[in-house]
Amino acid sequence: MGKEREPKEFEEKVLHINRCSKVVKGGRKFSFSALILIGDEKGRIGYGFAKANEVSDAIRKGSEAARKNVITFEMVDGTIPHEIIVSHDGAKILMKPSKNTGVIAGGKIRAVLELAGIKNVVTKNQGSSNPINQVRATFKALKMLKSKEKFLEERGMK
Repeated sequence: MGKEREPKEFEEKVLHINRCSKVVKGGRKFSFSALILIGDEKGRIGYGFAKANEVSDAIRKGSEAARKNVITFEMVDGTIPHEIIVSHDGAKILMKPSKNTGVIAGGKIRAVLELAGIKNVVTKNQGSSNPINQVRATFKALKMLKSKEKFLEERGMK
């Protein structure tokens, strides 16, 4: 009898695969790095970066790393609670909440926000085009988001 497959908790996406070569005595030796993103489209998301000699091994290691690196963040009506500017290494990202615009973002930032479950946001990448730095900057921005209620609570107001 076959095993029953349970529904997956997270949706998984391969964002970037990079091939590296090292010149050795016998020729070139190739290795691969993979940037993997997982998310449930309900405010939980994680990323993993891993290297291996085979693409499939790099993807597997990356998804395991992503499951260990899951974060939750504040969302208000399918968008972010406030505007934020974050930089990480060379990447600088501006994120603004919006209404009924959809996700206006480029490349890797779009993938992160869609898997996170954000429906309306405007973003601008103002720095690096390096996928890893873009993803790390986006995660940093999502971690820094706070709802209005949380701000008031921290200040001791009701």
